Amino acid sequence: MKVGTAEAAPGERATGHRAVTGLPTGGSEELPVTVLNGADPGPVVWVTGTIHGDEPTGMAVTHAVADRVDVADLAGAVVCLPIMNPAGFRTNSRTAYYHGDDPNRYFGREDADAEAPPRVQQVVCERIYGDMRETADAILSLHTSWVATHPYTIRPRVPYGEDRSVSDAAVLRDRLVELTDAFGLPVVNQYPPGETATRDLQHSLTGAAVADGIPAFTPELGGRLVVERDVAAAAVDGTWNVLHALEMVEEAADRHPELAFDHDGQLRRFDGPHADVAGIVRYRATEGQFVEAGEVVAEILDPHGEVKREVEAERDGYVLSRRERAAVYENDALYDMAVPDGDPLLIESA
Repeated sequence: MKVGTAEAAPGERATGHRAVTGLPTGGSEELPVTVLNGADPGPVVWVTGTIHGDEPTGMAVTHAVADRVDVADLAGAVVCLPIMNPAGFRTNSRTAYYHGDDPNRYFGREDADAEAPPRVQQVVCERIYGDMRETADAILSLHTSWVATHPYTIRPRVPYGEDRSVSDAAVLRDRLVELTDAFGLPVVNQYPPGETATRDLQHSLTGAAVADGIPAFTPELGGRLVVERDVAAAAVDGTWNVLHALEMVEEAADRHPELAFDHDGQLRRFDGPHADVAGIVRYRATEGQFVEAGEVVAEILDPHGEVKREVEAERDGYVLSRRERAAVYENDALYDMAVPDGDPLLIESA
């Protein structure tokens, strides 16, 4: 198996780089690659980190997975891309310094008829995604969220319609349920279909992969900017358990029940509640906490410290993240939450 300069025969491992575009100062932008090619045939799993340059925990997970996998005992192959966004990583920034575009909105685009040629970020994404699409049986796109975040996994919804039958979509959905459950973090379904489209998440790596029939999901491994070692350890075990679910390794890894939510039904992503006045936010709820609708979860203060407004939770649910801000404006979301999900995982495509 070969990705860029990393080429490994069955039973071998190799490291190298995948050149994705040229640089103004000469040379190429290159993504580091590790290929772990098992001695026995089997599925191919891609594990990616740091597609946003300020999210290094996923990078640490790919390093640990590469160290843990013994190719002699592996059926199939694992491809690790520790740093999907080198330009953002060099500056500890979410986006690349090419043009400041979000790199996780440029997968699976079809802009052949566009009047202008694709921007460099799209070129980078198209080239590496082309490699993935040729070989991937599953993709784990490892991310982090705001600084104060409880780790969780975003499970995408599966479209059906002209390009995919309901029965085929159901098979893909069931595989996604199996793999996200195996990973072991609390599972939170993607936003409802309309909101997913508004946020352009169909062109995220997982959105594009699922549209192409590849099981893919997005673990959010705690907060950004620093490696969260405990969450990284859980994600390494989670990745291993995905390999186990795919029958690539024989033994399962430990699970981390302390990270689970005590909830029986489906949950989905929800932004809120929101501030309705400008001011200084003081949070009363913290990540991982369950709150009830109507419960006061934040206060908005004036510059002298007097309370202007108490903010109540709009829905029952779990706090996933506190947003990184002290100064807030009208209609700013204060929390990311996981709330009960009444929408199906199978969605009819437009």
